[in-house]
Amino acid sequence: MICMLLVAGHGTILETQIKSDVTGLYAHLTGVPKALLPGVGGKKILDFWWETVNTRQLFSEVYLVTNADKYKHYERWATANDFPVENVVNDGSTTLDDRLGAVADLELAIRSRQLQDDIMVIAGDMLCADQNFDIAQVIRFFRSKPGELAIYYELESGEKSYTRGIVEVCPNTHRVMRFFEKPQEGVTASRLASVVFYCLRKESLLYISEFLIQHPDVNDRTFGKFWEWLINEEKIPVYGMKLPTGFQLIGQVGLSDYTKWLAHYSSKQQLSPSKPITCRSFARVGLMGNPSDGFNGKTIAMSIANFWAEVTLMESQTLVLLPHPLNDPTEFGSLQDLFRISRKEGYLGGLRLLQATCKKFYQFCSEQGIALSKQNFTLKYDTNIPRAIVSATLKCLMKFYNITDNDLPKPIRANFILNVETDELFITAGLQDRVVQVYEGLVYMDFNKQLIDERGYGEYVPLDMSDLPLFWLAYLGNPSDSGRIHSNVRQRWLNGESTVVEAMKSFAELTDQARLFGSAVKLPGSGGAVVGLCMDTERLVWWILFLI
Repeated sequence: MICMLLVAGHGTILETQIKSDVTGLYAHLTGVPKALLPGVGGKKILDFWWETVNTRQLFSEVYLVTNADKYKHYERWATANDFPVENVVNDGSTTLDDRLGAVADLELAIRSRQLQDDIMVIAGDMLCADQNFDIAQVIRFFRSKPGELAIYYELESGEKSYTRGIVEVCPNTHRVMRFFEKPQEGVTASRLASVVFYCLRKESLLYISEFLIQHPDVNDRTFGKFWEWLINEEKIPVYGMKLPTGFQLIGQVGLSDYTKWLAHYSSKQQLSPSKPITCRSFARVGLMGNPSDGFNGKTIAMSIANFWAEVTLMESQTLVLLPHPLNDPTEFGSLQDLFRISRKEGYLGGLRLLQATCKKFYQFCSEQGIALSKQNFTLKYDTNIPRAIVSATLKCLMKFYNITDNDLPKPIRANFILNVETDELFITAGLQDRVVQVYEGLVYMDFNKQLIDERGYGEYVPLDMSDLPLFWLAYLGNPSDSGRIHSNVRQRWLNGESTVVEAMKSFAELTDQARLFGSAVKLPGSGGAVVGLCMDTERLVWWILFLI
């Protein structure tokens, strides 16, 4: 693959305002091209892009396309930064009036250097909030799709859609269905902004020449117009990949834009490493319906704050998973000590849950077209319900990488947590617990087979807890393993054993009744606990003593 860094723009507004600034603070930047202005961390904006793509394992060549007016600036930059000067392409333009247009600049570089390979195109004068995203992940996603690739990000709250190219992306196939170049308000509800960050297959490069023939006006030779034509008119398959970060200084910008966004991104970078992320996930109590959740039934369950798993994520130089001093022992007082601990606690601690969650998270993001940064972190955990570690870890990862509910909706998140346990670690588990961990509070869940077959998840409805009566919970200090109790139930259900099938139907029907009328006392799971409604608070202690 070949990479093209485009820096042939004539930044007349920004240059004019720097030159005329009366404060004198920016006098040293007079005449400096936008891409060579100081960026985040004191580096030039172009330095970041060069560091990102300067790898022979990914790109056979990297070219820089500029204009005659700024050529000497970039020639000097190339010499100082070990960039091959012979790969600096001059488009010959000296002013905004005689510019070629971005698409024509790309075509010039391809034609003059006789390039015949897949090409990544990046505007080298954009300011990127994330200074360390994984460019290799972008290339892998591009090569996994039968079409071109457009990078996009979600507009921040203050950004207007009419200032960007906006894409509508199919959430299932990741294909870009429509492209709108700086649309007026109301044209599209999408807030997904495309920037000059694309991948083109070598067999599709002919479309560039065709586009230029059909669009002789230089004002139409922008990449926004190109993708609008390619996607909306030519119906060429283009796929979208999201970067969970922002881009700024796109197109014609002024000095206030430059100083504002530079300060904004610099402050974010300074604050992010010092603030750990801590998330908790809670245990659930099944009020009605379980264990029909694993058998296309219905349940009502709620989360309880007494039992939890807590995970803390801290940015670090390398990725580290810290063992828990009790749950992940590596030192023992003696062989007898090891025997007793292993007999009581088992062999499997929480580290495998952390590791499996991280692995599946990266896999999910790669498959869903979300490019992550190459930031590293340290994870540690504490828990009194180990199964909730996966959910708490996922919450931390989403916050750290700026993954939103739009990227990983709550119903899909519950599936993800279950898949980590069942598919990755072969733990017997049900979906009910994971749904409640994600939604929290009181939740009605319908695991209807048709719904799950059609869209991959059931119907989950948070219920109002304000009028709930007082509940009590009694449990064993050393409960049994619920997985063992359920170990053969699914196979019996799959075999069509009438007793199991009818029982699951009964549990599901009771759930709808309980949603309307309430319940008295029941087993909330299979781990040695009982939950009940405390209609008479004076008798609560008596009931608990009786059960114990």
